[in-house]
Amino acid sequence: MADSKLLVPELSEAETIGPETARFEELLLQASKELQQAQTTRPESTQIQPQPGFCIKTNSAEGKVFINICHSPSIPPPADVTEDELLQMLEEDQAGFRIPMSLGEPHAELDAKGQGCTAYDVAVNSDFYRRMQNSDFLRELVVTIAREGLEDKYSLQLNPEWRILKNRPFLGSISQQNIRSQQRPRIQELGNLPTPGYRAAETGPEKPHLNLWLEAPDLLLAEIDLPKLDGAMGLSLELGENRLVMGGPQQLYHLDACISLRINADESKAAFHRKRKQLMVAMPLLSVPSESW
Repeated sequence: MADSKLLVPELSEAETIGPETARFEELLLQASKELQQAQTTRPESTQIQPQPGFCIKTNSAEGKVFINICHSPSIPPPADVTEDELLQMLEEDQAGFRIPMSLGEPHAELDAKGQGCTAYDVAVNSDFYRRMQNSDFLRELVVTIAREGLEDKYSLQLNPEWRILKNRPFLGSISQQNIRSQQRPRIQELGNLPTPGYRAAETGPEKPHLNLWLEAPDLLLAEIDLPKLDGAMGLSLELGENRLVMGGPQQLYHLDACISLRINADESKAAFHRKRKQLMVAMPLLSVPSESW
């Protein structure tokens, strides 16, 4: 990993800085401004009508549960990687790979025996769904992620054992869903990344908010909110090919994020913006990444 020497002088709108740092500040501030404008001008959500795919049956402590796996072209696809590449990412615990899904609200239904049950609609991208139809591995992965997503969203405990219903693509009715509008700005926001390798104790360092986006196909930008700091004194930042680790002074903050893009750590730069109380990081990429959301 690169050490904290990649931290350049702190940025202030009133101070005089060198041409390299000035260009870095201009790049970060302009990218942030364009991202914020794109977010405020696009509608927050749009309504879609998912199309039926297949239905799985499982159960919870409350009774039978059915999950309608649906699809819609309005949902963005995951990164275009091969199954071997995906399997390697999962084995290496690279949390940056995501399968975008829309998790619908629970709706009460009757099963084939006329008994009450609960159904959920989960929608993925239509092109990805067609690819999934020819892959047992992808189908099981989608079902697992959908089940875990429903458990997290609705505080459920679903039986990990499930089966696909034969000759029945869905149970009950498939309702319209509201999804975030996916009109993509020039800057592609990647959002927050999970940090599987770090769990802060209640009295330990705080995990700061991390926002990532692609300013260009070969440049990843990051903003880390550090409202408790007035300067970069005591900050440490380490970058690996697919990892960002930041520590704060007096153990105020700690962040350990896996990134599924190959970072050129030697060419990366970072600076603390005093007015905005943010650590801003520009990370050139070693290769052009596949598009992901």
